[in-house]
Amino acid sequence: MHELDRLQASCLLEIEDCDSLRKIDLIKNAIFGKNGKLSGFLKNIKGLSDEKKREVGARANAVRAVIQERLEARSRVLEMAELDKKLAAESVDVTLPSRFSQPGTLHPLTKVIEEVAGLMSTYGFVFADGPDIESEYYNFAALNMPDHHPARTMHDTFYINTSADDKGRKLLRTHTSPVQIRAMLANQPPFRFFSIGRVFRSDYDATHTPMFNQIECLMVDDNVGFSNLKWFISGFLRKFFGAPNLQLRFRPSFFPFTEPSAEVDLNYDVVNGKIVFGSGQRWMEIGGAGMVHPNVLESGNVDPSKYRGFAFGCGLERMASLKYGVPDLRGYFESNERWRNNFGFNHATRE
Repeated sequence: MHELDRLQASCLLEIEDCDSLRKIDLIKNAIFGKNGKLSGFLKNIKGLSDEKKREVGARANAVRAVIQERLEARSRVLEMAELDKKLAAESVDVTLPSRFSQPGTLHPLTKVIEEVAGLMSTYGFVFADGPDIESEYYNFAALNMPDHHPARTMHDTFYINTSADDKGRKLLRTHTSPVQIRAMLANQPPFRFFSIGRVFRSDYDATHTPMFNQIECLMVDDNVGFSNLKWFISGFLRKFFGAPNLQLRFRPSFFPFTEPSAEVDLNYDVVNGKIVFGSGQRWMEIGGAGMVHPNVLESGNVDPSKYRGFAFGCGLERMASLKYGVPDLRGYFESNERWRNNFGFNHATRE
């Protein structure tokens, strides 16, 4: 019994002096291992009487319990000490200034959307929206596009594999023009609407993407003429490009939903490798425009004998590319910090 008491005292002292979890493991093995101190002691009681064996065995179990409890307590203390040491080494002084001075940035399309929306509001246009998933009626038929029109083919349009209803098959809208029909059906003229939204076409290269954004406007009144259309587009584009001397050219064209129709060109020159609008004798197409076709007005429950309207639309990415000199439309959807900085989109500002 005295030997067990001395063993317990020796082990507890050794545990108390232990200063690492690795040493704790070594102490456990030295005491309880196959050849440990307590294991060796118990091997030496074989010659004792059965009564003495029971007495010494009970005392040995009590010593084992005391030592194990002290080992666990010391382990917890050492674990907390190591954790505190690790946290101290990994601590971050939150009062230090940031190492990064580069701010975030608005996406170029976001900047252009805000610019366009702001300009449209100055001309009295109100924003109108419509669904990305449209029916053949709103996307084609109501816009005076016949069944045999090439835009309706599968290689140009993303059709959705659902059953057709009285408005035809479902599809991803190929332009924002269906918003014109929905806006006319929900309002009484006179009115001015503009829409900005995603459109989808089966095409992908440097100048085309399967999903892109369009800006479109519609004005309907009882005394609207082509001169109003030219005045509005001229003022809008001069302000957007910051070119008060910008010249426009309206080339006769054909769109099913407008008559007469025109494609709008801007004059520009190339100075030091950059496009400068409003100077030079070069011309670049920016979008399409025209007077709303009477059939389209009727689709919107507008009497074409009383009212006339004009419409203008173009690709938002194209407007951004021309203004900021971006050569490849795919960069808008695959952009990174280097791409943004290369074209000057490096400040988180709306100015």
